[in-house]
Amino acid sequence: MAFDRFFIGPLQTGLQKNLRPFLISDDAFDLLQNAYVFRGRVRKRFGQRLMGTGWSSAVTEPLFSRLRINLGNTNGSGNFSGTVPGAIFKVGQEFSIGDEIFTVYQTGTPAVMLDTGAATVKTYNTSNGAVVINGAAANTPVYFYPGEPVMGLCNYQNGPINNQPSYGFDTQFAYLFTGGSWQRSGTVLLHGNNLNFVETCNYRNVSPGGSPSLFITNYHVVNPNGAGSATDDPIWYTQNGSTWTTAKFYFAPTGTPASGPFVVTSRLIISFKNRLLLLSTIENDGGGGLGTNTAYTNRCRYSFNGSPFATNAWYEPNTTDGTLVGKGAGFIDATTEEQIISAEFIKDRLIVYFERSTWELAYTGNYVIPFLWQKINTELGSEAQFSTVPFDTVILTMGTTGVHACSGSNVERIDTKIPDQVFEIQNKNLGVQRVYGVRDYFTELVYWTFPSTTEDSGSNVYPTEILIYNYRNGSWAIFTDCITAFGYFEQQNENNSITWASTTLTWEEANMAWSSGTLDANFRQVIAGNQQGYTFICDPDESRNARAMQITNMVQSGSNIIVTCIDHTLTPVNIFDPSMGDYVILENFQGCTLTNTPLTDNIFPVANLGPDPVNQFIIRDVTLVGTYTGGGTVSRVSNINIQSKQWNPYLQEDTSLFLQRIDFGLEKTAFGELTVDYFPSSTHLSMLTEGLGTGTLLGTGVLETHAYDPTYYPLEQVQDRIWHPIYFQVTGECVQILMYMAYEQITVKNIAFSDFEMDGLILYTNRTSARLQ
Repeated sequence: MAFDRFFIGPLQTGLQKNLRPFLISDDAFDLLQNAYVFRGRVRKRFGQRLMGTGWSSAVTEPLFSRLRINLGNTNGSGNFSGTVPGAIFKVGQEFSIGDEIFTVYQTGTPAVMLDTGAATVKTYNTSNGAVVINGAAANTPVYFYPGEPVMGLCNYQNGPINNQPSYGFDTQFAYLFTGGSWQRSGTVLLHGNNLNFVETCNYRNVSPGGSPSLFITNYHVVNPNGAGSATDDPIWYTQNGSTWTTAKFYFAPTGTPASGPFVVTSRLIISFKNRLLLLSTIENDGGGGLGTNTAYTNRCRYSFNGSPFATNAWYEPNTTDGTLVGKGAGFIDATTEEQIISAEFIKDRLIVYFERSTWELAYTGNYVIPFLWQKINTELGSEAQFSTVPFDTVILTMGTTGVHACSGSNVERIDTKIPDQVFEIQNKNLGVQRVYGVRDYFTELVYWTFPSTTEDSGSNVYPTEILIYNYRNGSWAIFTDCITAFGYFEQQNENNSITWASTTLTWEEANMAWSSGTLDANFRQVIAGNQQGYTFICDPDESRNARAMQITNMVQSGSNIIVTCIDHTLTPVNIFDPSMGDYVILENFQGCTLTNTPLTDNIFPVANLGPDPVNQFIIRDVTLVGTYTGGGTVSRVSNINIQSKQWNPYLQEDTSLFLQRIDFGLEKTAFGELTVDYFPSSTHLSMLTEGLGTGTLLGTGVLETHAYDPTYYPLEQVQDRIWHPIYFQVTGECVQILMYMAYEQITVKNIAFSDFEMDGLILYTNRTSARLQ
């Protein structure tokens, strides 16, 4: 029988949800999860690799990528005692001495920690942070891992071109990436929570030959409108990358320079027109004791034209401390009660987003009134400070009604293909404020991480999904992952270039060409941090997620294992739809093994959440042999979910179709495969499942992305692209396919970590009935 053939490609449209599935474009997808459209093809989501270098084994590798603090060295007997800095002492924190890892798995005053080595004493007091370790390696650094979420990542513009130092921040400390790992930087001590992200600003040299300044603020004040507190966080700055100083900008002194009202903090710090601008300020009246705070959420306060560190840099006009007079500094409040949320530049224009409106802070050049507020849009604003992503001609941000693009003269939605997606950002736990965006110049994508209302994890406090925008073709996709903050990283030297000796990746997991720019020193990488203080590089040429969550403990419970993983954000696999939910791989665990026949690669579906659903999950039908002693990691194993449109090439002829097969154009892998299920006539009935239930032979639906048997297909062994068919034998008003890894596939490491790229499809069809039915 002759069939009509319909080629679908190049694949450009991506996720499309603004129309019914039978009306969207032929190359569009009703579901595009953990895959995205890239230059005419569908590609598996980006992978991740840990940042650190210098580790000695796969067990210690994650330690170099986690924010950590050097507490000093053990003595000649391998003993150490001391108190960790900060005020957070909790389960999930960690210590390391050489290759020996100590895990805080229980509270106590003190309590014994898990230990991968042979230390004779290992206790930690979760009330005051006192730690005692005896019998470890002698004269060796002791590292403490606070285990707090990453709240900011930035570059300090003080170094050679394309080699700017990288700084990270959690809820308490600042860190510098140096020598192949993170180290605490200076004496910065913050008091915010997991909503107080760190805003940063690089400011030019203030004196010839001097160093630029890096300002940081987390906008944390105990009483924004009330009595000042000793734990109100100030603005911090550094001018050498190691010494941090608190900034008090006095703007109306009374008698001496260090008295009078001052700025406690601000939401945003911006360098503009040779001035330092503070947007959405909290100011203190400088009264007795700690004074009284007042929040001015619609205010821009600006320094004079010059160094913001000058004593009178912030003095308002007609103010004096008896020696210095105010000249050119001041403030201007917008004529709205909405709060300032975010700001970014279009060329030399400063665009400021309020909650539900967009404004420009226009520079006048007038010494008396240097800035004016001008409204650009009265109904579209921004909800998330760190969702704003700059381009040359527009600024993108996540607003109350969608993803908006501001050109400087107009603001409009760009997410018309997925109009309801913004409403799936959960509002509880202030989820909207956790949206964080970044632009990936290498893949020409924008990433926004967000907590989703569709996830059923134990806690949706932290983000669980990433919205992907391809700004070249306007396509969209969704990834599942937990990322709290994004940033950029420029590899520090040639020693950080990847080699086989410096990575634990297998040949199958490393899909990059060894001439790829992502492997070169000083290449600008997108980096990310998560809820446990791990950092990693987002690399589109890798096909697995990094080992970036800690196994705090594992215990047997009947025929199941309860895994303690703090703030895991995982979702149980749906038993009726195994394509939905989270699969994990457990690695590096010490002191025990897992007997999990027929599985051999330690990849499991999350069967359920544990007694503490925020911090525990359950894997089923597994036996723990031995006792867990620490060092273990959890990684998400991302399952591709691609659901096509409801195809019928004869729709305008009012005719149903018969689909005989689809040929898939694929980039060849070594071991990869997927399952292709299908649904006729706009139903949700899986034909593979229904066939098994009725004993009908409808095939396995397995699509191999590796070469067939060379005995019969010898040329495929050397081809880059292969065409493999799936046979359907189905008729209906339309047909929709779903591509995913089934349980038997995703639990095999060689398959789960294979790459996937689909270049196009060819449908083999015939007309059937004389009308749609």
